Amino acid sequence: MSRRCELTGKGPMSGNNVSHAKNRTRRRFLPNLNDVTLMSDTLGRSFKLRISAAALRTVDHRGGLDAFMAKAKDSELSLNALKIKKDISKAQAAA
Repeated sequence: MSRRCELTGKGPMSGNNVSHAKNRTRRRFLPNLNDVTLMSDTLGRSFKLRISAAALRTVDHRGGLDAFMAKAKDSELSLNALKIKKDISKAQAAA
């Protein structure tokens, strides 16, 4: 399981640990990933995703999973999230 957000594509970053004596050693900044279950209003079912805390706040801000997927870029989404986006857009077009 990779350390990458399924909705935003946010992954590990690298940087330096800096000591008081200004010695620099490389380190990794890992994203704050959470396993969440998000409900799709259009499809009427829930999906388990591993997303960052920032992505969870963005989903809430935009008004749910369906609204987030409508604005999301395909290049940032995981394969699982792309399938969910396709299903949601198909169901919205049929309704």
